[in-house]
Amino acid sequence: MSWQGKAEDTGHIEELGAVQGPSFSAKLKAHFRRFWWLHLIIFIACTLIIVLCLIYVAFPHISQHDIDKSTLTVQSLILSNPTPDSFHLVQTSVIGNDSPYHPDLDAFNASLSLDGRVPYAYIEIPAVHATAQATTVVDQDVTITDLDAFIEYNINVLQNEEVNLDVKGRTALHEMSFPTTNVDYNKTATMKGLNNLTGFSITDFTIQLIPEADGTNMLGTVNIPNPSVMTLSMGNVTFNNYIGNTTDPALYVGTTTLTNLTLVPGNNTIPMRSTVNQSLVLTQIVESYQNGMLPISIVGNSSVFDGQHLVYFEKALSSVTQHVTLDVGKALMEIGVNTSALGGGGALPPPPLLL
Repeated sequence: MSWQGKAEDTGHIEELGAVQGPSFSAKLKAHFRRFWWLHLIIFIACTLIIVLCLIYVAFPHISQHDIDKSTLTVQSLILSNPTPDSFHLVQTSVIGNDSPYHPDLDAFNASLSLDGRVPYAYIEIPAVHATAQATTVVDQDVTITDLDAFIEYNINVLQNEEVNLDVKGRTALHEMSFPTTNVDYNKTATMKGLNNLTGFSITDFTIQLIPEADGTNMLGTVNIPNPSVMTLSMGNVTFNNYIGNTTDPALYVGTTTLTNLTLVPGNNTIPMRSTVNQSLVLTQIVESYQNGMLPISIVGNSSVFDGQHLVYFEKALSSVTQHVTLDVGKALMEIGVNTSALGGGGALPPPPLLL
């Protein structure tokens, strides 16, 4: 190749370079130098959109999710000073929160209901800092807003091993510097019920041939187990008693009264006063229960506090029948009445008083 050819090639290469112009990276740099303000605006706008979405969309969603995951455990429930349409409530509960966030919840009005049914009352839940285990205490007079719903609740408490108490409301949630957000509080607390008063027994009794001024002619002691966390003030509670496994009016034998009955958690030992048709008792022993062991069916009749009937307790008590067997033959022998002399076979060795 000649020097002239090389020179022509070099000129051609320089001409191509002149045609290609600046590189892409150079153009990009030039673009950003010229329109930096536009890209800054776009960056700020995108950042604002993301932040606003986090604050006003994601954060409320996360807050509601954490509230839904929280738990509610009733540690103690004390119902006192009952009237036909109100009662005083002291309820201690624990709110469980396994979230890494520990927000503050404002006080709020909440409905109480059985399994999400019609609310029977409303209470004021106090403000709480939702730590892993936060304790709240409700201490207030409560108005019964739906008597039928409260009757149903009490029947379920008396009859079942467990009962579901639903607490519903809406409150404001505060977390760090995030704006306040509203959340729905919808929790179910599963509590132990009274389980048909299983274990109810008459632990001892004596018969009085000469009644007291009010007609009482049998005194004794009743044991009522309470497996729940509830303390219930029920006033003067009266039961109807029947001979045998029946509530036949022809075998109605009298009433038993528990004065100022307050059921507390655990075993309750309560004095009882009974007015009994002793003639009917003796007749039944002679004719049907010659061993002196008398089966008794016991059904709740009334609950009176401060002179007022509490229909919600009365309906619950009348929905359950207790059965006990009383060694009446032995009790009669203790006061000098020999059942064998009445035509019976005498009293057998006494077994324990059974449910």
